[in-house]
Amino acid sequence: MGTETLVNFTIVIPCFNERENIPELISRFSKLNLNSNVKIMLVDNGSNDGSKEVIKKFCDETLFLESIHIERNIGYGNGIVTGLKNCKTEFIGWTHADLQCKPSDVLVGIKIIEQDGFPKDIYVKGNRGSRALFDQFFTFGMSLFESIYFHKILFDINAQPNIFHRDFLNHWSNPPDDFSLDLYSLYMAKIYNLKITRFDVEFPPRIHGKSKWDTGLKSKLKFIKRTVEYSLKLKKELKI
Repeated sequence: MGTETLVNFTIVIPCFNERENIPELISRFSKLNLNSNVKIMLVDNGSNDGSKEVIKKFCDETLFLESIHIERNIGYGNGIVTGLKNCKTEFIGWTHADLQCKPSDVLVGIKIIEQDGFPKDIYVKGNRGSRALFDQFFTFGMSLFESIYFHKILFDINAQPNIFHRDFLNHWSNPPDDFSLDLYSLYMAKIYNLKITRFDVEFPPRIHGKSKWDTGLKSKLKFIKRTVEYSLKLKKELKI
């Protein structure tokens, strides 16, 4: 009698100075009663607020938790990619630690993959709602630019979670260290013809702390500048 293959999931969550959010984050995941084949990997991305100690405490007490520590914060993208490369499961992905991305959305994404029969060519991603009008306008503008520039439909690029088969990671070459990773990953999913499945997620305000990049109009303009510069670089590298 053959042994049934257990399909596993690991969701990476980069944590940079999220000490206040981590207990509530873990509490919410605990309430989901995750199956034993689902792991959450917390990446302490060079925090200096005591996040490392808080993460260690919860990992010692919680079965579904794993963690890795990055000594120096190089960027959001580097934290995620480091985590993804350390995953040992068939399906991998990421979301945020700031509680603007609900842990329950991860479970929805996993169920989509399960119900579709665990295909290797699937890419599951959230689609944000319940946002301020200005934020929606900002996202629409960025989505329009990227879609026109890359000749692919790329909308709500920074929505979470992102979940896919680990084989997709083999196609990644020189992924960005910063927030451009969301664009890179979604675009790579497009050019490798993955089946992109979007589902609606809420995006409530942060409970603790402040966004690491979105601090007002000036920060949004800087984000636009960095994203446009990276888009030019990416298109050149891929010789599109």
